[in-house]
Amino acid sequence: MGSIRVRAGRRAATVFCGAVALAVPLVVAGGGSAQAASCNLTTGPHQRQVEQFLGRPVDGKQSAADCTAIRSFQAAHGITPTQGYAGPLTWRTMSTMLAQRAAGTTPNRDGKCPVNLGRIACVDLTRQLSWIQDGATLRYGPVPVRTGKDGTETRTGPKKIYYRSIDHWSTIYDVAMPYSQFFDGGIAFHSTPKSMWNPPGSGGCVNMRPADAKAYWNLLGKGDDVFVYGRKPGT
Repeated sequence: MGSIRVRAGRRAATVFCGAVALAVPLVVAGGGSAQAASCNLTTGPHQRQVEQFLGRPVDGKQSAADCTAIRSFQAAHGITPTQGYAGPLTWRTMSTMLAQRAAGTTPNRDGKCPVNLGRIACVDLTRQLSWIQDGATLRYGPVPVRTGKDGTETRTGPKKIYYRSIDHWSTIYDVAMPYSQFFDGGIAFHSTPKSMWNPPGSGGCVNMRPADAKAYWNLLGKGDDVFVYGRKPGT
């Protein structure tokens, strides 16, 4: 998926992950968005869980202060509509964060990523986590990632890095994809400025924060193993 070509002055690729091109809601003063000028004071189906996550008083009833706190969280991660409603998408995002925190320094305690191959980059779609191991030794991570959305899911299974481009450019979306390391057709690890919890996800690539993508670039090389498993929430 996605042919790779080089043009003068920088590398370019026809790729389909395109994650960095997905729109982010325009955040305006006060933590809202262009789509939501005021708070939704309706009690949401996940009110108690969201209140607890945000450190709010847990009474299961929406208040103006609850709404402001929820809306701030939504605006930070591009969750729309950004109205402060404790709905399924907001709680799903928070649940993913909780699962990531629970991983601690032993992300592979369940043994689902094969670590008997030497250096390997593991990608757990269910928890939206990635890390690098050398056998039983954790080399980097775990770190949050942003993988393919419903319809353009990041494909699972064993892979290998086959092409690297530190200053990559998507000719389809006309956007930068720094520290790209391709391991499955047009699917790559690469940096993005977006929040790792920005729904609905990428076009297939494994998005990373800039510092994490740079660390992966320095730790991995062509021919290194990648293993993708699980299923992203909402896909």
